[in-house]
Amino acid sequence: MILVTLGTQDKKFTRLLEAIQKQIDKGNIKDKVIVQAGCTKYESKDMEILDLIPYDKFEEYIKKCDILITHGGVGSIITGLKNNKIVIAAPRLAKYKEHTNDHQTQIVDNFSKSGYILALNDFDKLDKVLNEAKKFKPKKYQSNTQNMINLISNYIDEF
Repeated sequence: MILVTLGTQDKKFTRLLEAIQKQIDKGNIKDKVIVQAGCTKYESKDMEILDLIPYDKFEEYIKKCDILITHGGVGSIITGLKNNKIVIAAPRLAKYKEHTNDHQTQIVDNFSKSGYILALNDFDKLDKVLNEAKKFKPKKYQSNTQNMINLISNYIDEF
């Protein structure tokens, strides 16, 4: 199963769903596709599209999915990584009015260059990225939260 999450942005991201639909139509995606679409309205006879998914159901989908295709939001990417999923991340771009700026390109590029995820920057190459996902072994994600807490605690303790 492929889980697609577009986040909760107030801007649409139909470009990603169109790319996925194109690969379904070509026969390159045969898996069940479930989409958390947020504010994106899209009709498909092939994908199960839900606006928002309750957290417990979302966790269930994350655990069941083989691939997580997501926008370039840090929360969505890390959720996939914490659950040891193959993550394909596609940044929302300002020029398509998908976001107010292009900060998601930096997020996706940094995670990709570090070996955690696969980046989808050219939507016409989704088939190639899906093929790459079959053999991709992501770097194991390790949270840095405890180090940050320790740094902050030590800083506070000094004053």
